[in-house]
Amino acid sequence: MSPEFLLSLLTLFTLAAIGAPIAYAIIVAAVVYLAGSGQSIGLVGKVVMDGLYSSFILLAVPLFIVAANIMNAGTISDRLLGFCVALVGRFRGGLGHVNVVASLIFSGMSGSAVADAAGIGKIIIEMMTRSGHYPRGYAAAITAASATIGPIIPPSIPMVLYALVSNSSIGYLFLGGIVPGLLIGAVLMAMNTWISIRRGFALEDPVPLRKLPAHTVNAFPALLMPAILLYGIYGGVTTPTEAAAVAAAYALILAALFYRALSAGTLYRILVESARSSAAVGLVIGGALILNYVVASENIPNVLARMLVGLDVAPLVFLLGVNVLLLLLGCVLDATTLILVIIPLFLPSCRELGIDLVHFGVVAVVNSMIGLITPPYGILLFVINAVSRIPLGEIIREIWAFLAVLILALLVLILWPGLVLFLPRLFGYLG
Repeated sequence: MSPEFLLSLLTLFTLAAIGAPIAYAIIVAAVVYLAGSGQSIGLVGKVVMDGLYSSFILLAVPLFIVAANIMNAGTISDRLLGFCVALVGRFRGGLGHVNVVASLIFSGMSGSAVADAAGIGKIIIEMMTRSGHYPRGYAAAITAASATIGPIIPPSIPMVLYALVSNSSIGYLFLGGIVPGLLIGAVLMAMNTWISIRRGFALEDPVPLRKLPAHTVNAFPALLMPAILLYGIYGGVTTPTEAAAVAAAYALILAALFYRALSAGTLYRILVESARSSAAVGLVIGGALILNYVVASENIPNVLARMLVGLDVAPLVFLLGVNVLLLLLGCVLDATTLILVIIPLFLPSCRELGIDLVHFGVVAVVNSMIGLITPPYGILLFVINAVSRIPLGEIIREIWAFLAVLILALLVLILWPGLVLFLPRLFGYLG
């Protein structure tokens, strides 16, 4: 490594340590490298513009954000929750199960863990605490844990970003996330059942089965969105980016015209907030494009790949090692930074070792989502704390059991790649 690169890393970690936004820290560190190596600072703008203009796929990110915000603003979330309560609220730990099932359904619409937690998560926390059957820390913890499902089941903003850096097929990545998302939902519900029995949480008043069809009809238009998205992508009707536009348009029509729950003023606020969220993601993407240029200039990916191949590391050992590292980094870095900055370093090694990039991508996204609820950084913990006003300490005390089963599910996905690749292969993937 050159002295300029080491100085760039020192700048990055120093700025991040003193609390500077990670996007700004990355951009300043890259500028320090370019200045120190005698390259033109104008390269920063060129690299960013080249990266953005050649990545039509990035348009999916703001469109999915708009769709999620419209879903949260209308009555769509309430209708989905009513359906989930009627479906699984009758079992032990019923509202905990409702929490997980609602996240499974909502994940097929938003593609964002933060949107899931801040939107439908806030509503279900209020339901759980109002019932008096669940401690408020437990309600917040299971909400944070279930929100990690959002970016695993398609559509998924993190998978769009991974496709950008790895040149993998978004369609196959989306398909690969379905079974892992269902597995994570199953282990969270199993842990919720075990804790509910152990602590003696009271049963909810069950919704009569005769009312289930009415709740299903009420929520049916919203439940159609995942089916429309998946048919559009895998039926060859739309590209993933066009599917994101369809999702935003469908959410708007549903909330404004069908349910009549969206005013012009609310729509304006949604668009402004979506623009802010998209800009925040865009800054990190821009910084990552510059940093990736710096890393490529230092030839670091190829050096790492040669080192690992020279050590004759088995693919499984490599995968386990990388995932342990990502879990540790997830304690202090957000998922976008991990996917755009850290994960690309390992892609050449994956190719050399014959590791399937769709399998690696889905596992990496699952790992990054676990990082969202891992103390001390765990951005979902802070989001839940902000929207619910439940003390962070209470949430952290309850999160460990869910964190343990999520790591167990991650290990299962690493050891059995067929769980990830089953659906992609069914649709013609040859990897």
